[in-house]
Amino acid sequence: MGRGDVTSAPATDTLPGMAERWRALLLAGSLVVLAACSTSAGADEQGAVAPGVDRPTADGTSPGSAAATDAPPSAAPSSSEDAASTAATDSAAAETEPTEGDVTTTGSDPEGADDAGADATDPQPDETTTSEAASTTSSSSTTTTTTVPDLPVHDPSCVYVIEPGDSLSLIADKIDDPEATVDYLRGENFLQDADTIHAGEYLDICVNNGIDDISGEERANPAIVEEEYASAVEVQQAKLNELLVPLGMPEMPVDGISGPITRQRLCAARLGLGLPLSTTDMEPGSDEEQTLLAADSIKVPWNRAVTASRWALVDRTCQVMFVGTDTLAFVFPVSTGEEEYETDLQDKARAFRYDPALDNEGWHDSTTYPVPEDNPLNGNMYKPIYFNGGEAIHGASVVPPYPRSKGCVRLRVESQNQLVAWLGLDGVGGPVWDRGQINLAVSVQGDYVG
Repeated sequence: MGRGDVTSAPATDTLPGMAERWRALLLAGSLVVLAACSTSAGADEQGAVAPGVDRPTADGTSPGSAAATDAPPSAAPSSSEDAASTAATDSAAAETEPTEGDVTTTGSDPEGADDAGADATDPQPDETTTSEAASTTSSSSTTTTTTVPDLPVHDPSCVYVIEPGDSLSLIADKIDDPEATVDYLRGENFLQDADTIHAGEYLDICVNNGIDDISGEERANPAIVEEEYASAVEVQQAKLNELLVPLGMPEMPVDGISGPITRQRLCAARLGLGLPLSTTDMEPGSDEEQTLLAADSIKVPWNRAVTASRWALVDRTCQVMFVGTDTLAFVFPVSTGEEEYETDLQDKARAFRYDPALDNEGWHDSTTYPVPEDNPLNGNMYKPIYFNGGEAIHGASVVPPYPRSKGCVRLRVESQNQLVAWLGLDGVGGPVWDRGQINLAVSVQGDYVG
């Protein structure tokens, strides 16, 4: 063999072939590693196949991979084990480490699942909780608390500081108390004029607690006292009408106002119920009011006059006249003689003359106090019944509940007609001078206290 045969042929056949085989081996190893990485990435994507990588075949290899090509038998097992180990590690990591989007649930223990999720992942704000918290924060931030001002008064909660432009009606509208009316506010603060209040001044707005809430002094609200008293007077007036109207006393208004007429009726009731005589108001809740309200009738008052067969008892204190026999027939309002012309006190004075004044429709012109024309205001007398010289019981157009006459006993015209009819004198044809026919004993008692 020549030197060319020995040296050139092996070099030509052996070196290029070995290089080619090494390149194939390196390429196969790279493909195996790439296949393993593709498998791991697919596991991370929960079974999705990475782009550019063929889906694995039934035997675990991919078409065109290094496992499907000619590769050295010794290199493939080493690369496959490394790839399998890497793939197994990645797969285990994918199964045990959930991503941020994973939610772990437990069917038998929802509360435990919530706890597990909270432990396994970073806490995430709950939309409902966050919304409620925001709502609570918003509500808290807009809620205002009203505090009672620290005023130098007895009870700041009951004291209002008057603002510019205020009036009692505006203040009453601001106060959540139905009792705090304009009248009650005026009374509680002793205001003479409800329209005169001044900014910066204090106003007591607790109107019915019996205390001056500015000074702490105990005192009643005069407006409420007046209203309560008026209610009591109305009850008394209604009772007086019930007892006295059937006896000839004119009905009076039930208005809660205790004036001269009401006090006249109270005095008459006291006389007929055996109570001490007085023209004063009757205190609500008093013993005498209880006697009045419990009464079912007015009785015959005790006086010597009532021992006569027919009698008339004039009381100057009450300005009333009781008339009757053994029973009470009438209680009339009267007006006796004014100062310096007082009606004389009498003890069963016999009536001696009756004048029907038929020529003048019952009106008789007084002989002692004559007038140019018939005018009851100036002394003319309607159907007079004389009992003490020139003194007479007669009708008049004006009969106030206090002394007004010149010594006579004035009755209302209708009352005089009732008296004349009761005496049986309404049908006579002229003046009557017969005491027996008139048959009336007149007594006058008491003193008027004006």
